[in-house]
Amino acid sequence: MLPGDYTFLFALGMIFAFLDSYGIGANDVSNSFGAAVGSRALNLKQAVLIATGAFLMGSETADTIKGGLIDVNKFAGQPALLMLGMVCSLVGSSTWVLFASSRGWPVSTTHAIVGAITGVGIAGFGTSAVQWVEIGKIVSSWLVSPVCAGLVTTFIFVITKHLILKHPNSLKRGLRAIPVYFSITIFINVFYIVFKGSPGLNLSKLPIGVILAISFGTAAVVFLWCFFFMRPYLRRKIEHDEPLRWYHSLYIPFVKPLPPKDLQLHQRPFQRKEQPLGEGEGPSAPHSPDGLKAKTLEEALSPHHESPKGTVNHGLEHLDDTPRTSRHRVLFNKLKAKLTYGMEQDINTNTVEIDRIHDNSTRYDSKTEQLFCTLQVLTSCFASFAHGSNDVANAIGPLTTIFYIWKNGAVDVGGKAPVPLWILAYGAVSIDIGLLTYGYKVMATLGNKITYMSPSRGFSVSLGTSLTVLTCSKLGLPISTTHCITGSTTAVGLCSGGGLKSVNWKILALVGSSWVFTLPAAGLVSGLLFALIINSPHKV
Repeated sequence: MLPGDYTFLFALGMIFAFLDSYGIGANDVSNSFGAAVGSRALNLKQAVLIATGAFLMGSETADTIKGGLIDVNKFAGQPALLMLGMVCSLVGSSTWVLFASSRGWPVSTTHAIVGAITGVGIAGFGTSAVQWVEIGKIVSSWLVSPVCAGLVTTFIFVITKHLILKHPNSLKRGLRAIPVYFSITIFINVFYIVFKGSPGLNLSKLPIGVILAISFGTAAVVFLWCFFFMRPYLRRKIEHDEPLRWYHSLYIPFVKPLPPKDLQLHQRPFQRKEQPLGEGEGPSAPHSPDGLKAKTLEEALSPHHESPKGTVNHGLEHLDDTPRTSRHRVLFNKLKAKLTYGMEQDINTNTVEIDRIHDNSTRYDSKTEQLFCTLQVLTSCFASFAHGSNDVANAIGPLTTIFYIWKNGAVDVGGKAPVPLWILAYGAVSIDIGLLTYGYKVMATLGNKITYMSPSRGFSVSLGTSLTVLTCSKLGLPISTTHCITGSTTAVGLCSGGGLKSVNWKILALVGSSWVFTLPAAGLVSGLLFALIINSPHKV
């Protein structure tokens, strides 16, 4: 094979790498913020923007072939065959991940690409080409990940519940404890980032003593800041209802007392029940079968504006009747509506069944719950940051292999070829587009459909997941972030006061089934496609 041959395979690889990256953004990246949106600590638009920034900061490196699952030496004399195999792997992985995302099932995108590459290896060289020990680790992670994360999350939430939430004066108790919570959270997450996190920062090679010193030092600074700034800020904002902005926390001792705002405006939506519609408000918006707000795409794509002649509908049928500037505005508004449609969804709009499950969970004081909002956002950001590189590797690892072969006409047997910056950017942008436009479905599942979520519960889920992934990874135990988040979410549901009735077991059964099918489904699609092509009649 000569450099530049089989350009069509490179082009197909670009297309399906985009689709795979899009699905990863819609599924894997979004699950880090599902609890934050479900508890209303963030709205969907804020979560998407924060997750995008945190993800881009973490996505700096990637490997060419994930996990050494197949022996690339078998392809050494047939580089074009490996190109084809990687294209088929992207087809298999993207097909399953996009399907799971459309159903709102949180699946492991790592397992999807692993299954797809495994399918190619079996189709090309039989079962001997596959590292079955790695496959066994993945199967065991279906149980290890959610159970370990559930136990850690239970420990965090039960302590928080008995130490703060159930106390008669929970707000005062929470204000006293908030510096400790902040410092512990920062210590764990800084240790996580340095010890295990983004390889692009090259911090994981530091001695353990230096890592601990960095973590303790950062936690100590945060403790002092919380004690002298954050705690007074939260007391004035939550307890005294002062209309403070976030930046006031940076210099709160110098901010003069402000008149309290109206209590009703201050009340948080995770505590307030939906009120009956007043006269003239009409019936409530219809609900889609999956519990999301059933706002039609046509409604989102039909903005209006006021013109001198009255209200003009921006449908395409009116383009010929409007001036050129208006037509440009119409097209711009329609494009904007399409791009932001996913961010405008309300993942907390429930069906009757979900409301019934939520009603089985104990509600705690809304002002006390607000203390955990910032903590929850912090832990979600750290999780998204730390896993950025892994998500990009899943998306563009096969594409990097395809590009290397296309450019050099040979196989990178060592798998250590540098990943071009433009490929990293391509994968990261594709993932962000998937998160922006389609991440709301998985967020709805993890943040609302499995169990009732509040800031204290969401904080426990995020911190428990991060701590579990850190510990189990360093112990060599098989772990999946997606499975950990699901296990943590289930655990807080079981600890929410209603026992088994506080968890949506129907949704959990569907999610668990999707985990089992991820590996074989992606492998079947890629393997069958690869076998069909290489065994087809061809021109001699």
